[in-house]
Amino acid sequence: MQSKDASIRKRSQIAKANRMMFLWVMITSVVVGFALVGSLFMVQKLLFNEKVLSEKNKTIATLNNNNNNIEELKSQIRVLDSNSALSSIKSDPSDQPVQVILDALPSDANSLALGASLQTKLLNNINGLTLDALQVDPVDSETSIDLGVSSALIDQPSISFRFSVTGSETALKEALSKLERSIRSIDVVSLRIESKGTDSSIMTVQAKAYYEPARVVELKDKVVKP
Repeated sequence: MQSKDASIRKRSQIAKANRMMFLWVMITSVVVGFALVGSLFMVQKLLFNEKVLSEKNKTIATLNNNNNNIEELKSQIRVLDSNSALSSIKSDPSDQPVQVILDALPSDANSLALGASLQTKLLNNINGLTLDALQVDPVDSETSIDLGVSSALIDQPSISFRFSVTGSETALKEALSKLERSIRSIDVVSLRIESKGTDSSIMTVQAKAYYEPARVVELKDKVVKP
């Protein structure tokens, strides 16, 4: 009888030990799981913070570089303002010489202003010249594309125009000469001259005038995703 009771107590103790072991294994698994999740979260947080700091450092470097270039830009503008060649072709005596550069490549496609300049300045006051027709193609500013910085005029946004004039050979040469001397960047695409008589000819010109879209400098918010 005592042997049977001892056997029952042993089995009970073994079952209790198994339950305790299972409980501890379960608790340990939960703790390890939380630790792994917490560690993964901390690693992700650390990587995200490093990414944010990297973007901040890039912004600071850009701002510092811009600030360092300000004095150099001021110096270059002062040199241009003292340029005698620019001063000699100012459209308005009160303008600064650097304004000539802005007039040569306007910041927008103002077709009406180009047409008025051709009609009242470039093709006007030429002895013996008559303006027969003038057409300037309008440009939709909303569809104009900023092509970036480029020194080649072929990459610049342009305005197409064409005109027809009648006059003597001397008058036609003077008209072309005024186009060449214009501070506005103009390329003659095609030119046709037809004789109208012994002392008169008709000249038809198709050309392009260029402009440089304004650069917008502004600070923007950038969302950094994990």
